[in-house]
Amino acid sequence: MTLPVMVNGFGITSLSNRSSLVQALMGTAAAATDRVLVIIYLNGGNDGLNTVIPLQYYSKYQSIRSNIAIPQAKVLTLSGMAEAGLHPSMIGMREMYNQGRLAIVNSVSYPNPNQSHHRSSDIWMTATDANQYSNSGWAGRYLNNRFPGYPQNYPNDTMKDPLALQIGVLNSTSLLGPQSPMNISVENINNFYALLNGGQGMSSNDLPCCDAGEMIKHVRQQQVLSTGYSGQIKKAYDTGTTMATYPTAGTTTELSEQLKIVAKLIHGGLQTKIYFVELGGFDTHGDQVTASDTTIGTHATLLRRLSEAVSAFQNDLVLQGTADRVVGMTFSDFGRRANSNASRGTDHGVAAPMFVFGTGIKRQMVGVVPDLNNDLEPPTSTTTNPNQEVKMQVDFRRVYSDILRDWFGAESSVTDSLLFRNFKTTSLFSNTIETTASGAWLDRSIWSAGRPPGAGDYVRVNPGHVVAVGQNITVRNIQVEGGGELNILGNYTINTTG
Repeated sequence: MTLPVMVNGFGITSLSNRSSLVQALMGTAAAATDRVLVIIYLNGGNDGLNTVIPLQYYSKYQSIRSNIAIPQAKVLTLSGMAEAGLHPSMIGMREMYNQGRLAIVNSVSYPNPNQSHHRSSDIWMTATDANQYSNSGWAGRYLNNRFPGYPQNYPNDTMKDPLALQIGVLNSTSLLGPQSPMNISVENINNFYALLNGGQGMSSNDLPCCDAGEMIKHVRQQQVLSTGYSGQIKKAYDTGTTMATYPTAGTTTELSEQLKIVAKLIHGGLQTKIYFVELGGFDTHGDQVTASDTTIGTHATLLRRLSEAVSAFQNDLVLQGTADRVVGMTFSDFGRRANSNASRGTDHGVAAPMFVFGTGIKRQMVGVVPDLNNDLEPPTSTTTNPNQEVKMQVDFRRVYSDILRDWFGAESSVTDSLLFRNFKTTSLFSNTIETTASGAWLDRSIWSAGRPPGAGDYVRVNPGHVVAVGQNITVRNIQVEGGGELNILGNYTINTTG
């Protein structure tokens, strides 16, 4: 058994030995209702067009990826959403959507995207621009701001539990703080606890000098920190229960088992703020589907595992009365090309959907499904079957900003600092759709949710924004802030239902 730690942002392992600091920590300082984020990394670059199928443009969809397209009759339709459906393997997440517990954020990426796995995943995890670099992750910076001074003097009376937990053997860059990882990594709870409570430690006098000594000192510090938390983790795991039926997992690396561990820790009273789990295998250059049936194959298996695991986890939260405390999100390295390749697969692309789930979401569709007729990026090659890219609608950092500000309650100024600048809301956690710029009412780009408001929406026109109305509109309520303006272009009416 190995103990995962981080040195200069790279995952390494070091055997943990007996320590005089072993202690059984009891109790919690954080409120039981404190909110939790679960991050699910879809490693490899998920094919968005075969995950959320653009039914509105099905003819074009079928023509540009005929050897992998999901038959229209097999697509899982969504309640009240004719423009899109889900892959037939995603029955559980379709049910979550229909229950109002799943949001689809369409065409998510970042400007000037990079199609290298390593670099693009680093951009997503650090929340930088494509031409910038950071040695800390977006979630790690948030935890560092919320719990200053970590890891010195932690655990303490204010926070006796790990700030973040990754279920796996290597730490994610997302959880790196400015000075050190903000998380503990655990693959098997019982082995982790046993490892940290046995063996003989190395004397501090045995440390070599200079950089090597400093590196080992840092590893030692992470081991001591893990030892301090081991009692709390083991206690929560043993105390926690699961009430939902999870898919049978062959190994602890499978997503269902990872989320089952997270559920047990949450329900065992652990006050950890962020959990990070992973499902790999999404780099589907070939054999994404079988030759005889495009609804089965590698991608279908991955989406089934995702859907079954997430829906079981969400059901567990509901059954145990903790659903209002927990929100989850998915992300991947990048999307994949709109057109398929000759190997029944897809190559590295740009934008793809994110999923955000939980009872705390206020809307279920941000942006619109990609317009495959008019809204693909220019070809990136001059071949007879040129690559076509799904154009970005939503910068992923807008979702991060909403999570930090609207879910965790960080001040707007703090959120802007953590993400290096301001990002407009997507209204994921708000009943109100607001303007982000001036323009025509039907111009989806001026609205926070990436689509014009509907009859059930509260609407706010922000200061300095002028919205031109050239048709009758119906919304629940509309508020025009000082300096904002609705410019009615004819004999049209504004109906409010709220």
